[in-house]
Amino acid sequence: MILLSTSFQSLIQLVGVLIIFLFVLIITYFTAKWVGGFQKAQMSRGNLSVVETVRIANNKYIQIVKVGDVYLVIAVGKDEVTKLAELSEDQLSYLQSEDSGRTQESFQDILNKLKEHFPKKQD
Repeated sequence: MILLSTSFQSLIQLVGVLIIFLFVLIITYFTAKWVGGFQKAQMSRGNLSVVETVRIANNKYIQIVKVGDVYLVIAVGKDEVTKLAELSEDQLSYLQSEDSGRTQESFQDILNKLKEHFPKKQD
């Protein structure tokens, strides 16, 4: 009888710990979602926005940043930021329209091209 009682208490404790764990997990999920939405709203309200980023090396990037009505091309390194050029909106649209003119290849097309370069297996 005593053994049954301690087993039942252990089971109750396990269920209690699982309920508390799930509760903490749910609170963490909704808190992270709320903080992410808050930060996104803060970022979109300002006069600064990153239009495009290209990684050129480890910890080195080239970015197009919109500052008010001006577009700047900057190089971002580990400890420094350097202005490379200033673009007008016309130059930026030209770059975007040139990029959108390219057709996107599907993964299957790329895979088929790679298969053509390898010799076929002989049975």
